[in-house]
Amino acid sequence: MSNPNRKLILNLFIYPGGHHEAAWRFKESEPGRVLDISYYQELAQRAEAAKFDAIFFADGPSLPENVRYSSRLRFEPITWLAAIAAATQKIGLIATASTTYTEPYNLARLFASLDHLSKGRAGWNIVTTGDAGAAQNFGLPEHPPHRDRYEKAREFLEVVTKLWDSWEDGALVADPESGVFADTDKVHSIDHIGKHYRVRGPLNIARSPQGRPVYVQAGSSDDGRSFAAQHAEAIFTAHQTLASAQSFYADIKTRAAALGRRPDHIRVLPGISPYLGSTQAEADKLEEELNDLVQPAASLEQLKRMIGVDLTGHDLDAPFPRHLVDTGGLKAVASRFQLVVDIIDREKPTIRQLIQRLAGGRGHWVLAGTPVRIADAIQTWFEQGAADGFNVMPPWLTGGFDAFASEVVPILRKRGLFREEYSGDTLRDHYDLPRPKSSYALAQRKSA
Repeated sequence: MSNPNRKLILNLFIYPGGHHEAAWRFKESEPGRVLDISYYQELAQRAEAAKFDAIFFADGPSLPENVRYSSRLRFEPITWLAAIAAATQKIGLIATASTTYTEPYNLARLFASLDHLSKGRAGWNIVTTGDAGAAQNFGLPEHPPHRDRYEKAREFLEVVTKLWDSWEDGALVADPESGVFADTDKVHSIDHIGKHYRVRGPLNIARSPQGRPVYVQAGSSDDGRSFAAQHAEAIFTAHQTLASAQSFYADIKTRAAALGRRPDHIRVLPGISPYLGSTQAEADKLEEELNDLVQPAASLEQLKRMIGVDLTGHDLDAPFPRHLVDTGGLKAVASRFQLVVDIIDREKPTIRQLIQRLAGGRGHWVLAGTPVRIADAIQTWFEQGAADGFNVMPPWLTGGFDAFASEVVPILRKRGLFREEYSGDTLRDHYDLPRPKSSYALAQRKSA
């Protein structure tokens, strides 16, 4: 490890019921509570007690087709996290919001409000939305192409950043004696006119505690990597092997340095879905129990969305028909497409083996083992240039998280890898990221 003071980052990635496709059917799950906010507040409190850096909530602006067999309900994430903020004190709060299906001004208000409500714990997971079905919910004839979505996302982020910077620090005076509520010399219209957006500004809420929420990004395609290297402060990513994770990690840090950014100001956080047992056999049995609950129809639909191949009616125990995968199609540019194809080429699975593999974490790293084995794997990736931390994706809730927090986290602490206590109050503090200054304040300082 190059920096002996470097600490592991751990986020709890909350998915209704858990990350296994069949988690809601598992004997220890509580599917009746998936719309009960107290369920999530309690879970966030447990993560905070374990000193996790943040909780992360994914989102998408459409209902997936396999809701018949899988837990696919979603709270609107800012509303959801506002309720979490009221029940916690320190843990970071990261939510997904789409640059394709929201407007910059509305999004800037929402996240600035969350950052104020939580006293500086907000993070924005920036996505362009991969689900083509979302277009019909917003009056669009079709889903924009991958590259077009990223082009628009760059301008979207530019506008949002300007809005968050439009109030300088100290602009909110609130001085009863002078009668001055705001120093208007420090409040700026942004007057943005671009290809996709025209936004005057300024934002109608003062600069937030973190200056801006932490910028998080979750795409690993070439467009996604370029976007992340330029803008992201944390990157959520999916890898199956140490070598793949190391390659991604080095690529992102190299791209960032070439753009004049400090590589140590970007946190790379792969997903890990751990199945814990007191023995390896016990952990394997737990994974098998969940896999046995999978509804093949739902998993085949998921596979179709990922790689564009419909295997309905095929023999599930036959070798996967690799020749049906179109590596030159539109889906091939997506990072998750390549990840699934790599599994097929590397492991030569049957169809059933592949859908069970993906059911466990939708392409993220699934690992069954004892607490020591899980801790060893985390340490290896952390110390060998593959990760700055992890998104922990419990197979089912809440027991899957409780086992990780009570059995793996103490091992990581004993090895000096993970904190005993929070050393700061904001998400930027937890991630050891600088608080950005308003670009307007910097511009005025340069011209002075």
